[in-house]
Amino acid sequence: MKRSLPAIVAVLLAFATVAAHAADGVEIKWFGQSAVKLTTPGGKVIVIDPFITQNPVTPKEDKDLAKIGKVDLILVTHAHGDHWGDTAALAKMTGAPVALNADFGNTIAALGLVPRDQIIGFNKSGPIHPLGKDITITMVHAEHSSDFVYTKDGRTTVFPGGEPAGYIVRLENGYTIWHMGDTGVFGDMAWIAEYYQPDLVLVPIGGHYTMDPEHAAYAVNDLIGPDMVVPIHYGTFPALEGTPARFEDALGDTDAQLVVMKPGETRAFP
Repeated sequence: MKRSLPAIVAVLLAFATVAAHAADGVEIKWFGQSAVKLTTPGGKVIVIDPFITQNPVTPKEDKDLAKIGKVDLILVTHAHGDHWGDTAALAKMTGAPVALNADFGNTIAALGLVPRDQIIGFNKSGPIHPLGKDITITMVHAEHSSDFVYTKDGRTTVFPGGEPAGYIVRLENGYTIWHMGDTGVFGDMAWIAEYYQPDLVLVPIGGHYTMDPEHAAYAVNDLIGPDMVVPIHYGTFPALEGTPARFEDALGDTDAQLVVMKPGETRAFP
């Protein structure tokens, strides 16, 4: 069947648009610790673990939450203060839904920190699409703890924080990011990597509460094998002694490209 020239041009333009979209990347801003802002190829904004205003390494000019701009989704890996951070304030300011493990969702709803209708409670291996069908968020295992220490009117109480987690974020163009949250090494990192095929992994290297650089390097080289890795969760507090230099030494002759970011820095990936 013959096609007219306009029809052929329309097909070629449509193909070019798809190809250009597939070539688009994701923009990542790192605030320090595990706090990141992802801007997807389609312009959606996902903030993960927004520990910002009280973060010792976040540049002063980035501590103003209003400067983040629009936020379409907030993800929280677990209940510790250096990850929960400014979630309630950012959710109130932007109206963005907060997605996190269902148990911790019940805790923050019961405490009135985030309205229940603004909470997306889910659990591991149950993919969700809160930003539309083209972006998939999947919660995966992390080897850590997750209690919620809450202080009000001078009284401190510890509440259930559910289980810690990492997130697999698959974007509109197929590019896949694994934010590991806080974790130690566990064997099923290999299964997660095989199943989800992450292109970029945000990996904690600080030690004490998470993998140190040597454990993180083993995870990257022997269990995950990503194209690119960005170290996070280090240098924020004295106990987090791991450094990117140690991580690079431990990685040795690796196939993974190491990208070291500075707090407040924004980069385009891949």
